[in-house]
Order: sequence, then C-alpha cells, then structure tokens
Amino acid sequence: MRSLLTASLLVLLTIAPAQAQLMDVLTAPKTLFDRAIEARSAGDIAKDNEIVVKVNGIMGKLATIKASTEIYEQRLLITGIFDDKALYDRFERDVRQVQGIKKLYWHVTYLAKDDAKRKALLDWADVTVMATKAQGRLVGTAGVADVNFRTTTDAYGTVYLLGRARSGEEAKKALARVRDGNGVKKVVNYTAVRP
Repeated sequence: MRSLLTASLLVLLTIAPAQAQLMDVLTAPKTLFDRAIEARSAGDIAKDNEIVVKVNGIMGKLATIKASTEIYEQRLLITGIFDDKALYDRFERDVRQVQGIKKLYWHVTYLAKDDAKRKALLDWADVTVMATKAQGRLVGTAGVADVNFRTTTDAYGTVYLLGRARSGEEAKKALARVRDGNGVKKVVNYTAVRP
C-alpha cells in the first residue's frame, strides 16, 4: 500500500501544477481513498483524469504553472493569473481545443507584472491554505458527501465549489460551508444537483 501511495504521489508531482501538487501531497491518503468511494463510475473518473492530463500537458509544453485545475464529470474549472499576454492567449486557445470537456469554467486572468492590482492579491501560501480549509469544512459536515465536491481558491479571495449534490439541501449546506471562511470574498458555485 505504501509503495502504491508513493508511486501515485510521484506521478502527481510530475503532471500537476505547483499549487495542485502541494494540495495532492497534503491530502493524498484521503484523496486516493475518497476517489475510490466516489459515487461515480471508474470510466467517468478516467475521463476526468484524461482531460486533466491533457491540460497539464499543455502547461508543460508552455512551461508554465500559472494555472490550476479542478474537474468533476468532465466539467473543468481552471483558475490562475498570467502576466504574459501571449502565453495567456495560447494557453486558453489550447485548452479550449481539448476534447471531452463538457463544460469549461474559465477563471484565468491576465494581469501585467506592473499592474497595481497585484498588491491586493493573496500570495500563493494564503491561497493554498484557504483552498485546503474550504475543502476541509465539507469533510464531516452532516448531509454532505464531500467526495463529490471539489474546491479551489484564487488570489482574489474567491472560493470555487464544483461537484454534485444529491439534493438541493445538500447543495445549500455545501455552499454555506465553503462560504464560511476567513478571507473569503466571493464564492462561485458550480454544483449540479442530481440524485
């Protein structure tokens, strides 16, 4: 089991962007277990993994770690901030050509290196902590199947909720839990409600 976990972590580290790498390392044992008990087919999870590998391949080809991905049922959420407009444009163009994406939630922005707005952005460590806490608040919440939700945060203080709720009540609980965090300025909800 330990060698399987180690091998899985090494694969994740080679294909995932920096923020995602840290999140996977911090949550790896739980994440691997949760993926195994998700209320989805192995084929559906495999389709998600294939899409993420392709997007990470684009990032590798462009030599950038400026974006982060979350995916659920081929609904792909991408966040990030680029300071090179040509790189931003190429990344967006290449991602939009990836086959198999049912819905793309594009929350990647271009912001010049010298833009004064950068001073108000959260740093990488704060973003990572906020994202970890948002997902953590779902764990153990009565009536919320946290394995069916993905959360991430961006440098603007926005928390994103992606996934599937089995009822409207579960969706409301999950949304309330991710909203209830220090520094959360906005929540974007991409929860599908379906039993």
